[in-house]
Amino acid sequence: MASNVFLKFFLFFILAVFYLSFNSSEAQMVPAVFVFGDSLVDVGNNNYLPISIAKADFPHNGIDFPTKKPTGRFSNGKNAADFIAEKVGLPSSPPYLAVKSNKNKASFLTGVSFASGGAGIFNSSDQSL
Repeated sequence: MASNVFLKFFLFFILAVFYLSFNSSEAQMVPAVFVFGDSLVDVGNNNYLPISIAKADFPHNGIDFPTKKPTGRFSNGKNAADFIAEKVGLPSSPPYLAVKSNKNKASFLTGVSFASGGAGIFNSSDQSL
């Protein structure tokens, strides 16, 4: 019970810090957004993997996105990383693997996404894929 109360307080504190920092004038001074994570913030890295069964390039995965086309996000529109980048005045971070294969490396100046659907911290994370 006590740990549940602590967790709620901790999450509230983190959200309050983010809210206050984004409402300050210093929020525009964020130079780049680098994203690490799993399918919750993946913007399409799995589409560039040679072998992956965890892809989100189906029509319903882009229905609420501005282009109305699937982008590799595991959602029907923008994800949390997109909204954070938008809030600090930066474009959505492109997939790292798309920038790596592209000759234009300037995207690294405003951030890239290293997130990948199915990512895990244990060596056994990929055993079921």
